[in-house]
Amino acid sequence: MREREPMAVGVVGVGYAGSLHASKYAASPAARLVAVADIDGRRAREASERYGVPAVTDYRELLDKVRCVSIAVPTQQHYRVARDFLTAGIDVLVEKPITSTVPDGQKLVDLARRHARILQVGHLERFNPVVRELSKVIAAPRFVECHRLAPFVDRGTDVDVVLDLMIHDIDVISSLVHAPVVDIDATGVAVLTDKPDIANARIRFDDGCVANVTASRVSIKRQRKIRFFQSDAYISLDYDAKTAQVYRMEDRSQGWAGIQGQMIATRDGDALQDQIESFLEAVATRKSPVVSGEDGLHALEIASAISERL
Repeated sequence: MREREPMAVGVVGVGYAGSLHASKYAASPAARLVAVADIDGRRAREASERYGVPAVTDYRELLDKVRCVSIAVPTQQHYRVARDFLTAGIDVLVEKPITSTVPDGQKLVDLARRHARILQVGHLERFNPVVRELSKVIAAPRFVECHRLAPFVDRGTDVDVVLDLMIHDIDVISSLVHAPVVDIDATGVAVLTDKPDIANARIRFDDGCVANVTASRVSIKRQRKIRFFQSDAYISLDYDAKTAQVYRMEDRSQGWAGIQGQMIATRDGDALQDQIESFLEAVATRKSPVVSGEDGLHALEIASAISERL
């Protein structure tokens, strides 16, 4: 079978996340990083030197140079930048959240559909190897408990903690609980910014499942854990350690027999590289990406409903 030619790729926004995207494209045999863009001239020049490609301060200069693009600009700019690339017939991987507002997210989804373009949203936890393994185990969860805590950093503070951090878990949960949301209770407080930095949400789904989700970006220690309770198992997952344990009731036909635990083995993996390779594969094959624009929009709809209640 004839090998595919590496596809011309660009990255818009080469801050923390965008630089990681650029490095993964540079390392991929399926991609040819041809240019980067950043409104900050110094950052653009540094990326140009690091990756040996041209750098521009106006992303529109990439429109006639690339087949697909990663967009890692501040959330408030996602819609405008992604819109311009999709309209120009270029496939897009946009960092999460898809946009800052639901109407703009819907416009991007509609635009991608109208122009038959790939629109993937960077919900990275979907590519965490332990999440992939547990998707085979989790079935009809009844209760979900999640904590995502992080020390304070400046990036991401253009949005509240729900769109910054909690949305990761919202996306994972909504991909595993196949039912619409029927009710949300939420509370949150601002601590170091003018937007909520700590938030808790209780999400009720139509099938009876309840998810209790907590996110903080002003914690001392980092913690990223989620637990699922279902009729046949209790499942505990540590995103960072990439480990999971499954506890099941042993056969009780002869009376109480206790609980049996099993460690889920996962391969070492690079979630971002897997995400990039998945995007490139979707671009090449024209198949729907693992995290589609519709998926990103659904997560944003839930996150926005939570933010409105803070």
